[in-house]
Amino acid sequence: MNNSRWVLLEHRGCPSDQRGIHFDLLLEYENGCRTWRLSNILILDGPFQEAIPLPSHSLEWLETSGRAVSGGRGWARPVMGGFFNGELPVMQDGAIKVELHARDISGILEINDCLCRFSSLENFNSN
Repeated sequence: MNNSRWVLLEHRGCPSDQRGIHFDLLLEYENGCRTWRLSNILILDGPFQEAIPLPSHSLEWLETSGRAVSGGRGWARPVMGGFFNGELPVMQDGAIKVELHARDISGILEINDCLCRFSSLENFNSN
């Protein structure tokens, strides 16, 4: 079992984002972070949502309290984070199922075919 870090960043002011806000989900992997762009914040037992794969992000993002994004691409700040248990697949596009833990919330994160969902442990185990 793995015990790596994760963070969900609120990203505002990105020129390529018509809504003006999106969320970046980062999972620590080797010397960087596997990263996905989400339109909405992760909600426990919420619906599946699109998870657009992004290039690997620096491990520094796991520890920031907020900062400007390079290249004039807005501002990002953490809204949720902690550690996760489970292994990420070697292939970037492989299906992911890990257990996320934060200070006030825990659940199962699933990412497959560019869709993700965050399920409570009780609801996940009863499916």
